[in-house]
Amino acid sequence: MKKLTSLLLVLVTCTVAVAQSSDLCQGKYYSEEEGANKLMALQKRMTSLKNWQTHADSVRSRLKKGMEMETFPTKTPLNARFRNKKIMNGYTVESVVFESVPGFFVAGNLYKPSGPTANKSLAGIVCPHGHWDQPEDYGIYRNDMQLRCASFAKMGAVVFSIEMIGYGESLQVSHTYNKGVMLQTWNCMRAIDFLMTLPETDPERIAVTGASGGGTQTFMTTALDPRVKVSVPVVMVSSHFFGGCNCESGMPVHKEGNKIFSNVEIACLAAPRPMLLVSDGKDWTKNTEKVEFPFAKSIYKVYGKEQLIENAHFESEGHDYGKNKRLAVYNFLAKNLAMKIAAITDKEGKVNEDFVSFLDRKDLTYFTPEEQTTFIKEDEVYKVFKNLQAKK
Repeated sequence: MKKLTSLLLVLVTCTVAVAQSSDLCQGKYYSEEEGANKLMALQKRMTSLKNWQTHADSVRSRLKKGMEMETFPTKTPLNARFRNKKIMNGYTVESVVFESVPGFFVAGNLYKPSGPTANKSLAGIVCPHGHWDQPEDYGIYRNDMQLRCASFAKMGAVVFSIEMIGYGESLQVSHTYNKGVMLQTWNCMRAIDFLMTLPETDPERIAVTGASGGGTQTFMTTALDPRVKVSVPVVMVSSHFFGGCNCESGMPVHKEGNKIFSNVEIACLAAPRPMLLVSDGKDWTKNTEKVEFPFAKSIYKVYGKEQLIENAHFESEGHDYGKNKRLAVYNFLAKNLAMKIAAITDKEGKVNEDFVSFLDRKDLTYFTPEEQTTFIKEDEVYKVFKNLQAKK
């Protein structure tokens, strides 16, 4: 409960740190009732595939305009670098950095299977993390992140655990930077590019999954990148909550004049690709079973693909990517990405994560302190980004 309270305080702090602009929708923008009513009213209008596709075009257009990404930047060489490879029990971990634009480094950890499945055709999974506030227990270093990434790898995937801006080694840009959602989403899209450079990655089996702010990045990236084949946003999709940090909602991605598009509508841009909504009873996803999931299912229905949308709801649980949530995700990804859940089950057929050994932060980082001092900063990153857009 202490960690949950601490996390929620971080999110509230992020929300109030920057004054609410008239064109921004942040935090608990609606009451629960108001958000539900607006979503149900929209559902009544989305009676055909044509109606939804027209609406979806408007949502995606707003997302691109709000992020200042109507034109994506010219893609430049990633210049990926690898360090500190460690051989674990059924998987490997190494520290990686690459440049999403020249001079702007994305840090993270690459997990791969070892043993019989290594070097075969593998699924690719990007795992953005949420906004936990304790430096010794946040981001890519958290136990829950290491557990799921190692398990995904052993099941048959190459996995990139990406650091969000302002966390860990990704300190060139603060998570409160007002252009954060643009830069973070671009980083996630370039993380897919990075996975694509690995010869074992199957380009037809790409997924994104993260919790909290990582859940936001999951549905933002899925909405803009058709290469994502499976989307699993965890404890984030809500009709009344719009994200608490600038890297989620600090740009006008939800509002177009008098029109307001909720995160549910953005998440449903995944349709008809498989999507699992993971929710719980102690945060803004507590109504998912009765509000957000029925809406999402109605959207998949107009495609004739109701079987591809699922909800795993944990009424007694809170805001995390805990074990029960991971179990639901393992099963969903095994089914939709042809991964082998048997690789992480015991003789009784139960998932057993005991094979995972937790690594310290020092074992998962790439840069030395001296290297960190040479990086370009926020405004320079933004200028490079805009220059690359102008070249298109």
